[in-house]
Amino acid sequence: MRPRNDYRQYDDLAAEWWRTDGEFAALHWLADARARLVPEPDPGAVAVDVACGGGLMAPHLRGYRHVGVDLSHMSLQLARDHGVEVVRGDVTALPLADECADLVVAGEIFEHVEDLEATVAEVARVLRPGGTLVCDTINSTWWARFSLVTVGERIPGGPPPQCHDARLFVDPRRLVALCGDHGIELKVRGLRFSVPQYAAFLMSRARPVRMVPTRSLAAVYQGTGTKRARVDD
Repeated sequence: MRPRNDYRQYDDLAAEWWRTDGEFAALHWLADARARLVPEPDPGAVAVDVACGGGLMAPHLRGYRHVGVDLSHMSLQLARDHGVEVVRGDVTALPLADECADLVVAGEIFEHVEDLEATVAEVARVLRPGGTLVCDTINSTWWARFSLVTVGERIPGGPPPQCHDARLFVDPRRLVALCGDHGIELKVRGLRFSVPQYAAFLMSRARPVRMVPTRSLAAVYQGTGTKRARVDD
């Protein structure tokens, strides 16, 4: 068994990426929720998908030039098959030019990195002034640890076993502050699954589950923000 939070498990589970009832089912639900925060693209707009995995954002980023960065070779192959321009790289040192992106999507990555400061700095570096950051991650609470690790890894629709290291979960106040340090005013809100739809998923696995906003940030939360323009612009 891989150690907790080992990115190589995504190579091991590559066949699960596009199974809506499989190990990554919840990532499909989260991608849909993330998409609702994505602005309409201007002609030629570039979206950088940080830790793109198998490319689940591809259906939601039509109209953008969709560039995906990840470490998992197998995941990148799948993302390429779904129309993503893929680049292998580490999120703490993105192999991309400064201010190249009109949109940066950072879905379910901040809770996986050892160096959150460097990751946020890189996200901000590649985002142009006036560009949008859309992200989601997991709060550093006992409830998140219990619901997404202790219980979540044992139930359908939960994270795969060993997926998360709870010590890396991210306090939203810290994330907001780090984004602010790099000129991004991040607004956050909680997310939870629709209880009736999740019950139906447990019964049949045939239907998607909608993630709905909540005031509680106790577990999963999402954020969106705009990078401030430079003073001399």
